[in-house]
Amino acid sequence: MKQIISLLGAILLLVSCGGSKKEEPTAIVTNDENIVTLTDAQMKNAGIQTGKLEHQSISSVMKVNGKIDVPPQNMVSISVPLGGYLKSTKLLPGMHVSKGEVLAVMEDQQYIQLQQDYLTAKAQFSYNESEYNRQKELNQSKATSDKVFEQTKATYQTQNILIKSLEEKLKLIGINPAKIGVNNISRSINIYSPINGFVSAVNVNIGKYVNPADVLFELVNPTDIHLALTVFEKDLGNLFIGQKLYAYTNNQPDKKYPCEIILISKNISDERSAEVHCHFEQYEKTLLPGMYMNAEIDVKSNNSNVLPDDAIVRFENKQYAFVVKGKNQFEMIEVKTGNSENGFTEISIDEKSASEIFVLKGAYNLLMKMKNTADE
Repeated sequence: MKQIISLLGAILLLVSCGGSKKEEPTAIVTNDENIVTLTDAQMKNAGIQTGKLEHQSISSVMKVNGKIDVPPQNMVSISVPLGGYLKSTKLLPGMHVSKGEVLAVMEDQQYIQLQQDYLTAKAQFSYNESEYNRQKELNQSKATSDKVFEQTKATYQTQNILIKSLEEKLKLIGINPAKIGVNNISRSINIYSPINGFVSAVNVNIGKYVNPADVLFELVNPTDIHLALTVFEKDLGNLFIGQKLYAYTNNQPDKKYPCEIILISKNISDERSAEVHCHFEQYEKTLLPGMYMNAEIDVKSNNSNVLPDDAIVRFENKQYAFVVKGKNQFEMIEVKTGNSENGFTEISIDEKSASEIFVLKGAYNLLMKMKNTADE
């Protein structure tokens, strides 16, 4: 009887074992929550690929800002050397002017006086010149003393100097001395534009008296405008003369203006920044001096440590990668990411970790298995 009972118990045990389902092995997590160990089957299904860090040049975009500027030779301040009253002008800020165009008409009694002095000096010079020639002939024949001749010569030369200086003063205010005569003395003068450009400022009104130091108008020749960017000291090493960039305004961010760096200032400001001057490849009339602009500069970092994008996972607002710790065992470590290009991302990591074997593919599967197992 005991044998029968033992036989039935053995049969029931076999039936019970045969009916139970075989469970799939799960990922094993060690005491370190950042380490996960997979079974061979899980390794095959996870599609894990490993390898060393690569070194590549990764392009990045440096975003800076600045404003449109013009070189000093393209900015002109218009003033009147002798002062005077503004008789007429039609200038308004933003108007285009051509070289030689009349900007304004000035008038003053000193213009009349200057022309009078010049004509009087010329008339006196004719007499001095005749007297000088006469005394010269007499002196050669010893009919007059050397003293009289020298006095006549000095008077002649002094009058000649006076005429030349008056001629230059007339030219300074825009009057041609050759066109002055007794019957055409003018009380007004014209102010002409010395450049082709635009009026950037009008500082006077009709009837106002201006001194020689006062600026009536300010003109700008925009054909040589350039972009002055403010770049921080730490970023200057990434820039070089001839480097290309694209500038755009806040109002039209989609419209890019190609530029080229022409000058990198060596003067560092108190804010640890320097000016970088760029030339527009093509002039646009809509670009005006003083306009603020943004710029994007492509820069490259040489020999950066990079990982494929698939090797980097994001968890709780941090970036991680996995390194091989043993057979089917991996450790999740935090990494600082930089710029990405062509499927690779730049990472910052210490030298010790940089020599590790990294998971290049399948990092997301490892993260899911690790966190799902940890939640059980």
